Amino acid sequence: MTDRSDNQYVDRAGLQVAGVFASFIENRALPGTGVDAADLWAGFATLINDFGPRNRALLDERASLQSQIDDWHRSQSNTPHDPDVYKAFLENIGYIVPEGDDFHIETENTDPEFATIAGPQLVVPVTNARFVLNAANARWGSLYDAFYGTDAMGAPPAPGPFDTGRGARVVSRSAVFLDEAFPITGTSHAQAESYCIVDGQLQVDGTGLMQPEKFAGYQGSADAPDAILLRNNNLHVKLVFDRSHPIGKTTASGLADVTLESAISAIIDCEDSVACVDAEDKVLAYGNWLGLMQGDLSETFDKNGKTITRDLHGDQTFTAPDGSDLTLKGRALLLVRNVGHLMTNPTVLDADGNPAFEGLLDAMVTTLIAMHDLKKQAGLRNSTTGSVYVVKPKMHGPAEVAFANDIFSHVETVLGLPQYTVKLGIMDEERRTSVNLKECIRAARHRVCFINTGFLDRTGDEIHTSMEAGPFSRKDFIKRKGWITAYENQNVDIGLECGLSGKAQIGKGMWAAPDNMAAMLDSKIEHPQAGANCAWVPSPTAATLHALHYHKVDVAAVQARLLRAGRRAYVDALLDIPLARYRKWTDDQIVREVENNAQGILGYVVRWIDQGIGCSKVPDINDVGLMEDRATCRISAQHIANWLHHGVVSRDQVVDTMKRMAEIVDKQNAGDPQYRPMAPDYDGIAFQAACDLVLLGRDQPSGYTEPVLHARRLEYKAQ
Repeated sequence: MTDRSDNQYVDRAGLQVAGVFASFIENRALPGTGVDAADLWAGFATLINDFGPRNRALLDERASLQSQIDDWHRSQSNTPHDPDVYKAFLENIGYIVPEGDDFHIETENTDPEFATIAGPQLVVPVTNARFVLNAANARWGSLYDAFYGTDAMGAPPAPGPFDTGRGARVVSRSAVFLDEAFPITGTSHAQAESYCIVDGQLQVDGTGLMQPEKFAGYQGSADAPDAILLRNNNLHVKLVFDRSHPIGKTTASGLADVTLESAISAIIDCEDSVACVDAEDKVLAYGNWLGLMQGDLSETFDKNGKTITRDLHGDQTFTAPDGSDLTLKGRALLLVRNVGHLMTNPTVLDADGNPAFEGLLDAMVTTLIAMHDLKKQAGLRNSTTGSVYVVKPKMHGPAEVAFANDIFSHVETVLGLPQYTVKLGIMDEERRTSVNLKECIRAARHRVCFINTGFLDRTGDEIHTSMEAGPFSRKDFIKRKGWITAYENQNVDIGLECGLSGKAQIGKGMWAAPDNMAAMLDSKIEHPQAGANCAWVPSPTAATLHALHYHKVDVAAVQARLLRAGRRAYVDALLDIPLARYRKWTDDQIVREVENNAQGILGYVVRWIDQGIGCSKVPDINDVGLMEDRATCRISAQHIANWLHHGVVSRDQVVDTMKRMAEIVDKQNAGDPQYRPMAPDYDGIAFQAACDLVLLGRDQPSGYTEPVLHARRLEYKAQ
């Protein structure tokens, strides 16, 4: 870890800066930006020292509001809940602010991936270069591989050599998709024998597409193309022909693969999916972001006994129907997720010697690094419109969004960037943001490029905010309550009402089970049908499969219809607290619920503390692999804390459950040589951290896991 006593800090404009961080900034991040080092550090010092107190005041306001809400619920404990009285109370204390007049966002220069293309979005930890490259390169994915390698067609592939029968079924299933999205007059893609270009039109066995305008280009010769480019709902599909390919030689036309434009955008995450607690960690994170913005990030690793080097894919060039060149991006458009307003980090110490707020560090450094992309004259570009895309999570209400807007205005001034170069993604995942969403958007109306919903963090905040109201329902039943539908609907309604359509993304949350693609194909079509023009998926393969939904659903048309219909949900419905008012739980149901929460917490925390892994696929109590990050950990910890607080379970029961689940987690990780078992001593830092999240969960700010995890990880690294 970085520690001041190690003489690793250096002075920069009155700030105490970890030497490794100062070296990174001055020797790697600054060169090529045109920003003077002295100017940068002076502006950095102003950001840390002047904005820091404002940051602290906003956190104090969070705590004050929470205290008043706790007191109110305690005062109402013997009174039937009155929604109107409750809402009036929240308005009176300023938790709910008045909603102003209608307006439209004024964001300019957003890339097509925000403005006109609807499709899947990945979220990936910035500290893992291999994962980052996979996500960036997931703009295009093989539909054949996605069908063959998953359970999307009903069952996963059996171990062993290539199954020709399964391969044939993959080809047939892909042809069904092609016939639905790109029907041919009088025939099917499954029977097609030849594809060629005649007078700028696609010909298939002498006939054409029913919708000729969906032909977008080709590669190779017109008589025998190497590839055909099709377009539907602004998404591209590439038909690859190769008669020497194992698949291509079995088809009459030589069609060897169907490649879909898949992950349209990807969030490079410095927040919930990473474990960055000191300067060493932050430099790793910033270094990978720098490699992406410079275009030279690469990673070498061993896979199945072979050494593989992965780097960023180039763009693809086609001949358009009119004979001109058409170039399409080979990579997802990249956003960077900064941390929220809560945490500090010892990488930089302010004028009083206190760790600086980490969100301020991220704002300056990630924007500085993005200048390498903005200043490019050639090579791989991220933004073609000169914008930087920052997702800002965990903001509570309009004042905190306005503060973020001011932060980036200062950053732009220091770096010499035009105002509003930085576009802002507002994550609608905290209750005070949900009930004030329109005013949150207004507070950054020149920057907003993205809003989304996130059930996990939003539920964690729901539980913590209403902790004193009573015991909450079991987690599966919380999803069935009316507030969640109102939350999802209002997010889209207000986004459309504020003019995001055609300028910005309206997103939906993650599919958490990466091995269950058949179930994802069945259910995740609900996201584009809801009017969301992006939704999170857990892998590049999932992005390719989820892209099928955006071919079936014209999101722009859905948004236009919803806008005409008007708002469907209002604050009153969002305030319906999902309590277990009429619970009739058996002892077994209670035990099962606590076990499931505890197992998920332990499986995630042990890797976070001991290995610094901020996001991982953790087997649940039924050995189903689920993606876990701090948001999933937050809801599970707050749920147990709520039941503990209201006497549904006792402290001894919780501790006993944690110990029993630790044994299960140990068995699930027995094959990992880096894993340290928690049982039978239960005295390791990881186990203690997991217990802290639950036993001290009532007192954690907004129920966040970061304070406990960061402190325990620093303790572990100090060993």
